[in-house]
Amino acid sequence: MADRSEGQKRIQARGSRLSAQEEAAELDRLIRLYVYGRFLEDARPPTVEQTAEALQATSAAVTLAYERLARQRVLVLEEGGREIRMAMPFSAVETPFEVRAIERKWYANCAWDALGIPAMLNCDARIITRCGDCGEPVTLAVMDGEVVGGKEVIHFAVPALRWWEDIVFT
Repeated sequence: MADRSEGQKRIQARGSRLSAQEEAAELDRLIRLYVYGRFLEDARPPTVEQTAEALQATSAAVTLAYERLARQRVLVLEEGGREIRMAMPFSAVETPFEVRAIERKWYANCAWDALGIPAMLNCDARIITRCGDCGEPVTLAVMDGEVVGGKEVIHFAVPALRWWEDIVFT
């Protein structure tokens, strides 16, 4: 979280020397760090208001930044809203892909993202889900960067090229 304070100080110190585009890019960077930090700590994303308060920005500026980050496919916002639904690999809503690691629990958006959480955190993890075909419980272990045990197969119903056509469904 110290990085957020440093970035905010740089924005304030440079003041009018930053172009509007540079200022927006720096705010986007700080928001991205803050959002991921909150997901890591709380397993939930911050609200617009929480982000604005933490970064000493206006809610309007944060909303615009969330929208920019959504266009860049960094965040997925709730349908018709301004709050965060996904910050890959994390889901803000409960999903069938529970990931347990470092004494915490997160939800992933899909099987691929479930594997992405321990990769991102560079830690061992257990992924608890159900077979998409028969509904039987499935637990995967990730140890030392490798999926161990089981002979499960991950199936993607939609080709990766088309995931962003409806990323919430995918």
